[in-house]
Amino acid sequence: MPTNRGVVYQKPGVVTIESIDFPKLAIGKRKCHHGVILKIVSTNICGSDQHMVRGRTTAPAGLVLGHEITGEVIEAGRDVEFVKVGDIVSVPFNIACGRCRNCKEGKTGICLNVNPARPGAAYGYVDMGGWVGGQAEYVMVPYADFNLLRFPDRDQALAKIKDLTLLSDIFPTGYHGAVSAGVGPGTIVYVAGAGPVGLACAASCHLLGAACVIVGDLIPERLKQARSFGCETVDLRASASLAQQIEQIVGVPEVDAAVDCVGFEARGHGKDAAVERPATVLNSIMEVTRAGGALGIPGLYVTGDPGGVDDNAKVGMLGIRIGLGWAKSHCFTTGQCPVMRYHRQLMQCILHDKIQIAKAVNVKVISFEDSPKGYQDFDKGAARKFVIDPHGMLAAG
Repeated sequence: MPTNRGVVYQKPGVVTIESIDFPKLAIGKRKCHHGVILKIVSTNICGSDQHMVRGRTTAPAGLVLGHEITGEVIEAGRDVEFVKVGDIVSVPFNIACGRCRNCKEGKTGICLNVNPARPGAAYGYVDMGGWVGGQAEYVMVPYADFNLLRFPDRDQALAKIKDLTLLSDIFPTGYHGAVSAGVGPGTIVYVAGAGPVGLACAASCHLLGAACVIVGDLIPERLKQARSFGCETVDLRASASLAQQIEQIVGVPEVDAAVDCVGFEARGHGKDAAVERPATVLNSIMEVTRAGGALGIPGLYVTGDPGGVDDNAKVGMLGIRIGLGWAKSHCFTTGQCPVMRYHRQLMQCILHDKIQIAKAVNVKVISFEDSPKGYQDFDKGAARKFVIDPHGMLAAG
């Protein structure tokens, strides 16, 4: 009988590697003829995973983590027509049926058929449909013909796998944040947060032709990483306000577009940098975005946060200055990135050397056994994107 292992959330601050069931082409008691089984080539630790591991969601003990998946097809259901055994594929983190109204409108982040609790599903994530996560050696992926992005050449894919592994989530998510904020040629843009999604967003802003990309964070190492590929930076620990620091860079205290790549665990700025202030980023980007500008909000906000700073925060009710956004006619875009809207085009940018996204987010490949340590290092604010290599395929390459 084939074996499988997964990275499992046990309790706040604790993940372990455990033996888990080998995947079957089944959803519950039903056969999943439209699915495939993947041998995981690479699977990444995401900031969204870290929210769960910190105990900041209602995630249950025993959850197999991981929604950023790249794999090799080793078995395909009878109804899979266009994906073949041996293909190397990228798996969008949001699971979509391809049949419902939202999927047909390209809103694959809020598919209506893959989560009985609410629209939208993801692998290995709390309240997202109960799908087994991909920080494992093998995983089952449903609706394979619709969901999977097949890489056109196996050898080319493995040669660029550290870049291509980012197509499952953070590259499209960062790009979506930039696009939804209206970033284009000549734009002055502020990106809040220099974690992996923020760095991917900043790199995407350059790809979209932004004239100046300003990245803000509290961690000097992450700001250094943003500067490594041409970003301006603001240190949010400084006494000078965000607007003042932006004015020092571009001459005026405002930007054309802003992107929140932080989410609900935001901290205050300046003297409040050590204090959690969940609405800080949303309010600050409204302050510095020009009238008529747009705000992209790919940063995660949740409806259940046991560690919230007050009763409102625990259910996702934040003190947002909506009157300011209304007065400035701001446009807000929130929610999961619909990965399939962008991943094919971004794959081509990688394959044709238009972007070095792995270098921008500082990918570090780790072994499967080192996954728990990867979580610990990431939680300390490491300026890296940790990519897990379950079968040694990246190390061999």
